[in-house]
Order: sequence, then structure tokens, then C-alpha cells
Amino acid sequence: MADPESNRGWEKDVLEKLALSAVREQRRSRHWGIFFKMLTLIYLFALLFVAMGWLSKKDSPLPGKHTAVIELNGVIAADGSGSAERINQGLQDAFEDSNTRGVILRINSPGGSPVQAGYINDEMRRLRTLHPNIPLYAVVEDICASGGYYVAVAADKIYVDKASIVGSIGVLLDGFGFTGVMEKLGVERRMLTAGQNKGFLDPFSPLTEEDQAYARTMLTDIHQQFIQVVREGRGKRLKDTPEIFSGLVWTGQKSVELGLADALGSVEYVAREVVKAENIVDFTPREGVVDRFAKRFGAMAAEAMLRMAVQLR
Repeated sequence: MADPESNRGWEKDVLEKLALSAVREQRRSRHWGIFFKMLTLIYLFALLFVAMGWLSKKDSPLPGKHTAVIELNGVIAADGSGSAERINQGLQDAFEDSNTRGVILRINSPGGSPVQAGYINDEMRRLRTLHPNIPLYAVVEDICASGGYYVAVAADKIYVDKASIVGSIGVLLDGFGFTGVMEKLGVERRMLTAGQNKGFLDPFSPLTEEDQAYARTMLTDIHQQFIQVVREGRGKRLKDTPEIFSGLVWTGQKSVELGLADALGSVEYVAREVVKAENIVDFTPREGVVDRFAKRFGAMAAEAMLRMAVQLR
């Protein structure tokens, strides 16, 4: 007959071994869990660093001879992807790279701010003077109108597609007038100003002849600046016809005939056949995580301050 004490000792040993095995398994699982969590954390940090540009090698020249491309897409405005700050930064990076053999500004823009377009035009001319051995070309895709064309004329040559829309050398100031609607609704406009013209072009007030005449004078001044920039950029290539500066647009094929553009060609064509550096490198600045976060945080902070201001009124 088995000894009860020895049986209990055997059971105790088994339980201890099982308990130790469970503890070791828990430790092993915990260690592997920590290991995989660390790998995930390192991977996320690496993605963050790349997105923020901390692991980029902008300071070192890119390998091999290449054609640098900067993209100007959409409306030209200070707070958008077509801002002078972003485009000029891309142009500077492209010209400063020792392996750049030519620079292409790819344009697909209906225009925008004449100030921002002027900043880009000025910087393009400055860089062309500073780097005379590196040609700068503008390549138009769908549209290059108004401020977009203001930018393009600073290039050595302008290439277009036969169906591109080019031109619109003019200035526009638009808005709405709500005086008739207010009268129908019985709404009275109450505006107090210090300064005779402080309510200039107020949409809730009647448009006076004096305001309209002053606005046209201002638009004419900006239009003349635009015309001067186009004449300086295109020179004798431009056909001197009155309709050129009337605000009309033309197809790419017609723009070549009028001297608004030089030839037909895509980015790939210009890189391969004109620059003779088929390798294309994009120098367009990309908005990083930090920039997006800063904008989002700034917007949230401004909204919070506005709410506080409203509550404290």
C-alpha cells in the first residue's frame, strides 16, 4: 500500500514544476511581447523621422546627372501648395545640387495672387543669373493662365502640349453686391467708418462711380506690371498684337504661333532631348508631419482663442 505522505510529496513536486513552467512561459511571452513592441516603436519612429525629413539627405548631392523638376500645381496663394515660399525653396534646392544639369518648372495652374507669382518670377530670374550654366525651362500641362503664365515667362523657354490652355494676361477683381437682397428683406446696413474710403467696395453698400473708377485704375496698374513682365520675359519672340494682353487664352499650339510659348514638349521630352539628362529628380518640397501638425495646432489654438474672446465679451 502506497504511503500517503510520499504521494503528497510527489503531487507537490509536480505542482511546483508546473508552476515554475507557467512562470517561465509567462516571462518568455512577456519578453517576446516587449521585443515586438520595441520593434513596432522603432518602426514608427523611423517612419516619423522620414516624414519629418530628419533622415533625408538634402544636404548631400544626389547621385548621377539629372534633370530637376519642381511642380507648381493649383492656385498660386501664400497658404497653399503653390506658395512662393514652397516653389522658391524647391528651385533653390534644385539649382544648388551639383548634379543638376537643368531645371524644369512643371506648371498646371489657373493663376492666383499676383504678389506670390511676382515673388516666384523674381527668384527664377535671380537663380538664372546666379547659375548661368543651368538652364531653366517651364513645361505647361493642362493650364498656365494669368499668374501661372506670369511665373512661366521667367524661364529660358516655355514648352506646352498642343491642347494646353495658355495666356489670360489680365487682372480680375470680382465680388458680389447684396444691396437689392437687403432691400427686399428689409435689412438695414449700419457701417461706421473713420476715413472717407474705408468702406471701399463693401458688398453691402451701393457701388459708387468713384469706387469703380479707383478700382479700375488699380487693376490697370497691376495689368501694366503684368504686361511689362511678359515683354521682358518673352522679348522679340512675342507677337506684338493687341489681343495678346486682352485676357484671352489660347491652345498650346496657338500660343507657340503667338510667341507665348516656344515649342511643344513634355517634361520627359525636355529632360531627354533638351537637357540631355534623362534621369528626373523631383525637388518639390513636400509638407511633412510637423508642418501639418503645426498648421492643425495653430488652427486649433486660434479657434480656442476666438472662443475665449467671444465668451469674455
